[in-house]
Amino acid sequence: MTQFLSANALSINGRPTQRRGVRFTLNGAFWALQTLFGFFFAGSGFGKVLLYDGALYAAAPRAVAWYAAVSQPLIVFIGICEVLGGIGLILPALTRVKPKLTPLAGAALALTMILAAAFHLSRGEFALVPANILLGGVSAVIAVGRWRRRPIAPAPITTPRALTAFAIIVAMALLVFAPTWYTMTTVQF
Repeated sequence: MTQFLSANALSINGRPTQRRGVRFTLNGAFWALQTLFGFFFAGSGFGKVLLYDGALYAAAPRAVAWYAAVSQPLIVFIGICEVLGGIGLILPALTRVKPKLTPLAGAALALTMILAAAFHLSRGEFALVPANILLGGVSAVIAVGRWRRRPIAPAPITTPRALTAFAIIVAMALLVFAPTWYTMTTVQF
């Protein structure tokens, strides 16, 4: 008699075997979104923060047309908000120190993207609006998800969590901030 073994096959001792592999969870999805969009917003914002330099600000409208319609201090302020929001999507939840800041960061970034979409609509820059909707929508999903669906409980900071947070900051510096700074200070628009 031939027996076919399924994914829930019995082991030698008669107990079900555990399938090894990647398991999709809502918490894992939120972490993936937080990390991806946290790095994105931090990098995008850092590029705007660098426009505090007058020479970079003067050259920027050749690369991004809407910069010409916004004052230099406002662009830098938006950049600071995006950097803090990007970091806020990751670090408070990761360290569990004030984890309620993560949904707040998501909500603030969603609001920023709503305002950006309204700005682009008023200027007739319809091609930029879908990106604002996507970024704002994902930020809102993170905010609601971390507030209601999968909140993270506060806990005392531990050495492993602090080291992980430090590693994330170093990764952001090396993978996002340094390349952005290098590109903006050496490449001619």
